[in-house]
Amino acid sequence: MKRKLIAISVFVLILIPLFTGCVEKDKTFNKKPMVEIKFPRNYDSVSKIVTISGNAFDPNGNQTIKSVEIKINNTWIDVDGLNDWSYTWNTYNLNDGYYTISVRAWDGALYSDNISIIVSVNNPDTVESDEHKWAVFTFAGNYPEQNESKLGNGGLFLAEEIAKYLIEEKDYPTSNIFILFDDGWIRANSGYGKRITTLQERVHEYDIFYAAATKDNFIATITDVVGSSNNFKDSEVFIWLSGHGLGDNTNPISGGKFFERSAVLLWDDILYDDELGSLLQNLESKKTCVIVDTCYSGGFVDKTIFNLPEIFLFDSGIPANGRVVISGASKFRTGFSSVSQGPIFSNLWFYALYSGDGDGYRSGLFNRGRPSKLELFKNGRISVEEAFYYASYTLRNDKEFKDFSKMEPQISDQYPRKGLLGSSKEMILG
Repeated sequence: MKRKLIAISVFVLILIPLFTGCVEKDKTFNKKPMVEIKFPRNYDSVSKIVTISGNAFDPNGNQTIKSVEIKINNTWIDVDGLNDWSYTWNTYNLNDGYYTISVRAWDGALYSDNISIIVSVNNPDTVESDEHKWAVFTFAGNYPEQNESKLGNGGLFLAEEIAKYLIEEKDYPTSNIFILFDDGWIRANSGYGKRITTLQERVHEYDIFYAAATKDNFIATITDVVGSSNNFKDSEVFIWLSGHGLGDNTNPISGGKFFERSAVLLWDDILYDDELGSLLQNLESKKTCVIVDTCYSGGFVDKTIFNLPEIFLFDSGIPANGRVVISGASKFRTGFSSVSQGPIFSNLWFYALYSGDGDGYRSGLFNRGRPSKLELFKNGRISVEEAFYYASYTLRNDKEFKDFSKMEPQISDQYPRKGLLGSSKEMILG
């Protein structure tokens, strides 16, 4: 009987843990995440603004990545993104030399191993090319995450087409061409999809400079171009800005801009017309073309609509001797853009330039453009102004563009000098 009680007790002791959950089942242990740097590569030489990018992965599932951090100057800071991440590194003010870049990922419990590369920063003080020409393209149009007014990748593609034209036809050095786009990434599905790759990782036909269209990057780039071009009396500067403008599209008369400045939205901030004027205040180039192709952009030209001047209190400071300043729309009108081809006005302006169809176009009433029947005005060389007049005329008169006929592009022509006689000579790029 005693043996029987002992056997029953042992049996019960075995069964109780099974029913009470005390027997430990198989555990899935947390594994530390992994991280890699895709760009730049180890021992690459870098300059200006660098988009450092890479991937992070957690064996327990990518949803468990909480943060990715980077360290360049002895302090860990968060990067932008998780599984596909990037970090903008401005090297303009750094001493040339070698720098160590380290990254790590964190899943909320464990850090990955630190991954490090060494790069060489080399920002030359002088321009190696004999051609003293600079071009800056800036386009931001695919933010925030959920936004029905995304402008797609067309602005990037158009910027690259114009850059290619300047390189091949106008002898612009590739090292002096800058393209700032969105947050430095190109996305699938016309901007609505996931990140594909950073601009600097893409295969490029020409070795031009890419970065994100943030305000800091824009200011740093323009500041560098102003300082570099001021070293040469024959310098030429081309600046193109596009994306979303700032205004009220429910107000069909003025867009709410009577007593407001024109502005363009960069990726992370707003750039007002007088801010661009301040950045260009010390630019000494006597041959500068500035194009701002956004909604309500006439204020960048110091014009409102129909070539009427802006109130002096809202002068931008951009128009000056030696400059042609153009807006894709008046201060009171919206502009339009294609998600695959970019802004409508800039496409027409560029077409007039490279095709030759703008040859002979004149200012017309209110600078709205008109074709010329006189061969006297046709010389086979298309000026910045002729391309403007062609685009403006085409928007109003070509049935294909009837939906965009009220954009009213504006121009301030002070090349080579201010005044009717002073601007009689037209600007030919190159």
